[in-house]
Amino acid sequence: MKNKTIWSNRFKNKTSQSFQKIGASIHIDKRLYEHDIAASIVHTQMLMKQKIIQSEVGNKIINGLKKIKAQIDKGSFEFKEKYEDIHLNIEKALFEIIGPSAGFLHTARSRNDQVVTDFKLWIKNASNEIIKDILVVMKKLIKKAEKNTDTVMPGLTHLKNAQPISFAHYLLSYYEMLKRDKKRFENNLELLDECPLGSAALSGTSYKIDRTYTAKKLGFKKPTDNSMDSVGDRDFAIDFLYASAVCAMHLSRLAEDFIIYNSDAFNLISFNDSMLTGSSIMPQKKNPDPAELIRGKVGINYGKLNAMLTIMKGLPTTYFKDMQDDKELVFGSYDTLKDTLNMSAELINSVNANKTNMLYMANQGYTTATDFADYLVENKNLSFRESYVISTKLVNYAEKSKKLLSELDLEEIKKFYKDLDKSVLKVFDVKNSMNAKKSHGGTSVINVKSMIKKYKREI
Repeated sequence: MKNKTIWSNRFKNKTSQSFQKIGASIHIDKRLYEHDIAASIVHTQMLMKQKIIQSEVGNKIINGLKKIKAQIDKGSFEFKEKYEDIHLNIEKALFEIIGPSAGFLHTARSRNDQVVTDFKLWIKNASNEIIKDILVVMKKLIKKAEKNTDTVMPGLTHLKNAQPISFAHYLLSYYEMLKRDKKRFENNLELLDECPLGSAALSGTSYKIDRTYTAKKLGFKKPTDNSMDSVGDRDFAIDFLYASAVCAMHLSRLAEDFIIYNSDAFNLISFNDSMLTGSSIMPQKKNPDPAELIRGKVGINYGKLNAMLTIMKGLPTTYFKDMQDDKELVFGSYDTLKDTLNMSAELINSVNANKTNMLYMANQGYTTATDFADYLVENKNLSFRESYVISTKLVNYAEKSKKLLSELDLEEIKKFYKDLDKSVLKVFDVKNSMNAKKSHGGTSVINVKSMIKKYKREI
């Protein structure tokens, strides 16, 4: 049996070379080796505790598994495609180290429950790593916002000037998005916190195993409750891919904003040279390639989520070989998102606000028109719709006169509503406009500073 697969005795012919190539997953799932060995050690401990295998045999197995882990850690272990996957590669190596006693390891389990347990353990670790990386980006946003609480910029809708806002307020909008992303990964950790090991192939086992013991030792809250669902469940992988795709989408939106604001047409922000590249033909160019890569990487995360959903959509219950591709999709999505988060943290750190240009642009486009309408509502007992019409007429006049609203004098403004005094002039100042937005969640400096304090406590 030394050079044969575990299940080879059932078949008369060798596995075809083409099937072996496509069917083997060791080049992907060798990444699960730590989790596979950890789960096997706990499984062995449970078998010993339940007196299903003798302690002498169990200790041999555990020592052998530890030797294999040490070999893999050092890079001296040879993974073999003919043994298909990480589970059989480790089991074969165990036979070579301890002999026939290795045959007791697979008592009361199947590769079906083994792989889903390994995969859940890996996703647990991966989710915690991503959460750490998200927190780094959130901290970078807070740090940059702290330096720009009173930096006025134009808030845009439809990429048209809308109302004056604080640059810090803009940055913190992405803090909120990332806070939701963090919560999605945390929710997934809560949902997947059930251990499938002991479900065996699909129906459970006749051995008197202790699944609660196994679950607790592996760091799960409890064992799963249905053996068929346990081996066929990949919701936790889909949830991870979904959370990754949404997080990547938020980072892509941030990158898109930065690309636009950095463009010569807007010129609202600049980047340190470490986050720029040049052109092979145009000597003057400084291109925001890292931001563009962040924007592009989301396509990979979307694609892997869609692929996983497509694989699962037509599968009957329990395990099928189709599921073998789940790990490559999740591993790839994790790697992509981790790179994107790291690059995003650097990008945010390198951003510089062009404050003069921001202030100038905030004054363009009649961004305080709403403030004038609000002033009439609050001080002249008009309905907002009446005030809106008056403000519209004032904007039309300013546009025709080629003036900013802040450049109009009192007499000009009184052409549209007579009962006004000099106090109305302050509403056309963009900083006053920004600071007037004191409603909860608004852009005033006092609000933004308060939110920064709150975010620091949270984080």
